[in-house]
Amino acid sequence: MKSKSSTIRLLYAASESSADSLYLSGVFVPDPYLAIIAQKKSYAVVSQLEYGRVAKQSKFDEVLLLESIREKAAENLQIELADVGPGELMVYFAQRFAVKKIEVPADFPAIYYAKLFDAGYRVEIVEGAFFPKRIKKTDAEARAIKQGNAASAAGIRAAEAVLRAAKIEGKRIVYEGRTLTSERLRTIIDQACLAKGATASHTIVAGGRQACDPHEGGHGPLRPNELIIIDVFPRVQKTGYHGDMTRTFLKGKASPAQRALVNTVRQAQLAALDSVKAGVKGDHVHAAANAVFEAEGFVTERRKNGFVGFIHSTGHGLGLEVHEAPRVSKGAPKLKAGSVITIEPGLYYPEIGGCRIEDVVRVTIDGYEKLSNLHYRWEIR
Repeated sequence: MKSKSSTIRLLYAASESSADSLYLSGVFVPDPYLAIIAQKKSYAVVSQLEYGRVAKQSKFDEVLLLESIREKAAENLQIELADVGPGELMVYFAQRFAVKKIEVPADFPAIYYAKLFDAGYRVEIVEGAFFPKRIKKTDAEARAIKQGNAASAAGIRAAEAVLRAAKIEGKRIVYEGRTLTSERLRTIIDQACLAKGATASHTIVAGGRQACDPHEGGHGPLRPNELIIIDVFPRVQKTGYHGDMTRTFLKGKASPAQRALVNTVRQAQLAALDSVKAGVKGDHVHAAANAVFEAEGFVTERRKNGFVGFIHSTGHGLGLEVHEAPRVSKGAPKLKAGSVITIEPGLYYPEIGGCRIEDVVRVTIDGYEKLSNLHYRWEIR
């Protein structure tokens, strides 16, 4: 670590919560720790609590013991050992690598940015992706995402089974003697995901008017003859990669307006999927879905109580984060081969209900590879 380098890159985050840190390390660490990238090698500084595991399981080129590095930093900076914190460690490594510039991600802690700045270093915040390679998924990453989607599918199948077994009693859906609620169905979904090795958080089970707010989680009793959006995006515990799948169901008998809504959303999804391939702009994919809605007379507009119609993008990137690059929306750039994206058009009208249908694909040169698998039957008598 004594040779000169013009730039180093620093991360200070827990890989349990930072996708960039997990991408670099390949191992879960629950507390923030310092990672350094210099001269095409990566280094981690971890405590003796984590040292053995990180040294054995991580992708770092070298794992350094925090306790030893703190002593070296105190000596090098000529300060007391008790005064050596993460900021001082960063200054120490900047000196050891004799750098002129330090690159950090956009979410880098401001307190340590200030310490590096005060120490006289040029600190550059990297806008956008800190690791641009994250946008192109390897075969192993695609398999991990596919496993996440298998967990999503298991959760949705569990919800469907409950809806099929439930009875309609007046204005209630009754399952095993009790009124079926969003909360109860969400618990059943999350348990099914857990059985597949994935943790589901903030699962959406929203019916009726609640489903017309795309990120409403859902609460209270689910009603017969109302559209129910179920959106499940679990994180695989072993790898950290996510699945993301949405289906819309109805327990009872759908109205002609509800059938037209759901059928149009599915046609919009198919149109968007047909336009996916490397080199095509995400904007174009979004426009393909929107064109179907406009042709069928489903208008997007602002009303007194909010927006109705197609009120979100067609999709987003999926991987170590539920929402990551690339975008599949108005103004989005060209898709690249290897990118993993969701295709999830939706329509939302309080007088009819909400519908969203979502699948995950990996972009290829001539189309896409589907990474999610579940049927589209939605009306449950």
